Amino acid sequence: MTNEQDMPPSDPAGAPGASGQNPAAGDSWAEPTPTAVLVLADGTVLTGFGIGAEATLSGEVCFNTAMTGYEEVLTDPSYSGQIITFTFPHIGNVGTNEEDIETVSMAAASGVRGVVLRTAVTEPSNYRATRHFDQWLKARGIPGISGIDTRALTALIREKGMPNAVIAHRADGRFDLEALKAEARAWPGLVGMDLVPEVTAVQRFGWDETPWEWGIGYGRQEDGQFHVVAIDYGVKRNILRLLAGAGCKVTVVPATTSAEDILALAPDGVFLSNGPGDPAATGEYAVPVIRKVIETGVPTFGICLGHQMIGLAVGGRTVKMHQGHHGANHPVKDLTTGKVVITSMNHGFAVDRESLPANAVETHVSLFDGSNAGIALADRPVFSVQYHPEASPGPQDSHYLFDRFVALIAKTKAAA
Repeated sequence: MTNEQDMPPSDPAGAPGASGQNPAAGDSWAEPTPTAVLVLADGTVLTGFGIGAEATLSGEVCFNTAMTGYEEVLTDPSYSGQIITFTFPHIGNVGTNEEDIETVSMAAASGVRGVVLRTAVTEPSNYRATRHFDQWLKARGIPGISGIDTRALTALIREKGMPNAVIAHRADGRFDLEALKAEARAWPGLVGMDLVPEVTAVQRFGWDETPWEWGIGYGRQEDGQFHVVAIDYGVKRNILRLLAGAGCKVTVVPATTSAEDILALAPDGVFLSNGPGDPAATGEYAVPVIRKVIETGVPTFGICLGHQMIGLAVGGRTVKMHQGHHGANHPVKDLTTGKVVITSMNHGFAVDRESLPANAVETHVSLFDGSNAGIALADRPVFSVQYHPEASPGPQDSHYLFDRFVALIAKTKAAA
């Protein structure tokens, strides 16, 4: 790491071409010209080779340890406002397709501000690929940089926390570094930032697609047993698929939908989705709605931001994490069963367990750092988890939570 303006490329092998170098005049070879930079708010400048869109965007730099599922990661609305550093070096090698997108709208952007890679992107090597990763990034307006020492960048984040930064890609390699440094310093950061309006649905719609099966593809839920209203703070497709697959008729509503409008749909259950930004900022309008829903006794299930919203709704608080949890290999203990599951996580804020009231029982805990990973209310049919049980990408250990939600709905209806 350096804060010098003229830092050489982190890794010439990250440049396009098999040799990692471009021929110069005559028989000599010259180092390729950097075409992208990552400028941190502290003045650190990392140079590399641009991929994806030619653009300049600001965001918070995080690292993700997943070895698979980069398309799902980059289309997860929870990453809005962030520049993702992949610790696994071979990203883009299987190309992209039209089935692994997690934003609800196929045409919508996820809000990801950029992608940081170790090695150059190769040609797709997968029978499902329909487009090169570079073309896919261009189409979605996402700039990227390859040739970066992602181990060193990850170590910096672990030591100093997630920095604000600017990522810039220009084919001519000409950058005003002083202006980029000023832009990085000026970006306000995610604390206090409500990003949900950028990713939520603009109108109500129904969802009936069920999970993908080998040799079959996605199915359809034609006769859902229970009606679930999903509040969309940036919901992922596979969450909705698993709800439908568990036997639910799903109606998705925008994040700003009132409690009265939600309850007018006569839901058997309410689901609170994942999403980006500072939960306290989103909670300004979301928490009063959630409190009214909880007070009616309707079974409620929250994931990620939805978990944080429940924590705020019962009187708790959320805190910004030092480096966040981003990856597909996070061990979590389910305190209700004693079992340990491997989970997918993506959050930079967490519920402070010390702030929770007595009726909010901790049900899950991270075995990486001991942070809260789930709660349930002792006096209401409400529970939530901080991680992503839908496994897109990630392990399927926690699919049982969707069955637990449906069982809670059935139990509540039977007792009515």
